[in-house]
Amino acid sequence: MSNQIEKNQNKQAVPSSTWLIILGIIVIAANLRAPLTSVGPLASLIRDNVHISNTLAGLITTVPLLAFALLSPFVPKLGRKYGVERVILIALIFLTVGIVIRSLSGAANLYVGTAILGFAIAVCNVLLPSLIKRDFSNKIGAMTGVYSISMNLCGAIASGISVPLAVGAGLKWQGALGIWGFLSFLSILCWLPQLKNRSKQVPTSGNKQPINNDVNVWRSSLAWQVTLFMGIQSMIFYVLIAWLPEILKQQGIDSGQSGWYLSIMQLALLPFTFIVPVIAGRMSNQRSLVIITSILILTGTLGLLYGSSNLILLWIIILGIGGGFAFSLAMMFFGLRTENSQQAAELSGMAQSIGYLLAAIGPALIGYLHDATNSWTMPLLILVGASILLFMFGIGAARNRFVGAPKVNYGLQRKR
Repeated sequence: MSNQIEKNQNKQAVPSSTWLIILGIIVIAANLRAPLTSVGPLASLIRDNVHISNTLAGLITTVPLLAFALLSPFVPKLGRKYGVERVILIALIFLTVGIVIRSLSGAANLYVGTAILGFAIAVCNVLLPSLIKRDFSNKIGAMTGVYSISMNLCGAIASGISVPLAVGAGLKWQGALGIWGFLSFLSILCWLPQLKNRSKQVPTSGNKQPINNDVNVWRSSLAWQVTLFMGIQSMIFYVLIAWLPEILKQQGIDSGQSGWYLSIMQLALLPFTFIVPVIAGRMSNQRSLVIITSILILTGTLGLLYGSSNLILLWIIILGIGGGFAFSLAMMFFGLRTENSQQAAELSGMAQSIGYLLAAIGPALIGYLHDATNSWTMPLLILVGASILLFMFGIGAARNRFVGAPKVNYGLQRKR
């Protein structure tokens, strides 16, 4: 009888620890975009207050992307050596410190704080997909959807309330950026139980993952296609985050309204950041989703460039949906194109390193082109070309195979 009671208690312990992990993932994901998306609507206020050019203002978005690129390749090794849970907790502490420093007055604090929070977000960006692969290997689509919705919902809210907080509430740009330190501190409190419970947790999947870590992702053509898909979709997203409000202001929309339009773009992608991963996880390959993604982003960009100004809201919503498709596929490829959590971490580290290095070029380049031409035509044409490249690399990344798998096994990798 006592053995039976003990077994029942053990069965109940697993769901409890699982919900703790899910809660931790949700709260951490909420911190991964809000500190970045809150900057775009405040770009003009920051620029005028700190007395910097459009190019330097674009660097506020570029600096964390460079931090992603520099640190991401080393994050899997840190996770293996010190433990995923401990490394994530340290990253959250640094995230809070970075947000506080950035909210202090002065250009130096602005860029130093942004760099620190960029390094912290890079750690979570790389390790969360690996954590999902490890503990939810049979539910990658659903958990990626939950992770994506939390990230993008808070990112959308941050874009919408930045100007009202800075101007309406009188917090100035420093307070509007610094307020996100409360959310990062909350994430620290929510993640602390993971250090205690990790030894008691077991993966939620009943299947053992194959052990095959002798794969050099840097020599895999498939890994490079995933990486470039990740980088191009990130570049498009962060260019829009940094400059969409300014693009709309040139069309006669004030800064407060343009901030809400940016928020609407991010809200439009929310349902698809959950739906697309679930659908993608059930498909043998994801090429049809890549085609839809490219068409949506191309249509939205051409709409902003040549479409009627009366349909601006439509073009923004289309861009948002396309961004939701692109981001979800990029996150899913880390799990779908790998055989175990270690490979997922290595691919995630590679893709987010090279990918964000590519993405980092975007905001500064677009700011420079606008300063040089005094127009948004050339910058938007760059995004048109990027959407075509997204299609080309996405078709390769969507193939039904694993990183490092022999070519003869392409069609035999995953049965669904």
